Amino acid sequence: MSIDFSEINYLQDPDIMSLKADYDQFLLSISGPTIIDISGKEQSRTRVITTLIHGNEPSGLIAVHRWLTALKAGDRPATNLRFIICSPEAASHAPMFQHRYLDDGMDLNRCFGAELEYGYFKRAALIATAIREVKPEVVVDLHNTSGFSPAFSVSVEKNEMALSLTALFCQTLILSDIRLGALMEQDFGCQTITIECGSSCDIQSHEVAYSGIKHLATITDLENCHFDKEIDIYLKPLRLQVKPGIPISYHGIDEGRNGLTLINNIEQHNFGIIRANQILGWLDSYGLENLQVLDVNGENVVDQYFALRSNQLVSKIDLNIFMATKQLAIAKSDCILYLVANQNHITQ
Repeated sequence: MSIDFSEINYLQDPDIMSLKADYDQFLLSISGPTIIDISGKEQSRTRVITTLIHGNEPSGLIAVHRWLTALKAGDRPATNLRFIICSPEAASHAPMFQHRYLDDGMDLNRCFGAELEYGYFKRAALIATAIREVKPEVVVDLHNTSGFSPAFSVSVEKNEMALSLTALFCQTLILSDIRLGALMEQDFGCQTITIECGSSCDIQSHEVAYSGIKHLATITDLENCHFDKEIDIYLKPLRLQVKPGIPISYHGIDEGRNGLTLINNIEQHNFGIIRANQILGWLDSYGLENLQVLDVNGENVVDQYFALRSNQLVSKIDLNIFMATKQLAIAKSDCILYLVANQNHITQ
């Protein structure tokens, strides 16, 4: 597919004809990254919502389209809203909503802040410029988790606004110092947060996104939203990865396969506690050499969190895990799961 990386489209207060009958038709009607501006009651303030950075994460688009088509004539949000639909080509490529990015493409959420002027880096720069030009008071980036999981938010800092934006969508916040080139990591002069709405296959994920957008659109003062809701906070997440070229499989028993075999119900442990010595899978004769957990200094600290028992991969300490996935392409190219030492879990 030929992509014009200099293209970005604008719609101002679109009517129902422009929005089409459903979100599928609307997606097919746009040819590139699309900005939808909605005029608010207070014109001096703008809130930005991005979605479809990954083409296989549709909850944000579904919720945005539902909110826009439910907006009655004369109804206005509390402030201006800017919606940015980032990767419509990947999302609309058949079969729809099955491609994180195109086969010859790149993960757009690894291209922000690189200051490169070609391809997906150029698109990331265009999106970042479209955010900065409205001087937003908040930026919310809507995603789906790569496996079955409750909804949660991710932020690079803990403050009142991060807690409040979390409370609008869910009740779990992960404070991350991992830097991958994601939109969330960029400085837009305001609080930026990622909302992982849950699995793309779960209708509740679409409801999480829609309900959050409704709240975000109507509340005048966002900073006080978390006071009536406890937020679970997880600190300093790390990623468990296989090293390049190491095969991954999923099974209920050890079949002596090469590389790493993960237990086939790994997704059921998302946001549960993995106790010390609990089995997560099996490794071949290379053992932990197959794996890496890189700390903030780029050092492999896998042996601080995992151990071998015979050829079983077991947790070394009590862990909370999230984003564990059985999507093989994501497990290989990105990570198997995120982990947080259990003592780094607090409630506020």
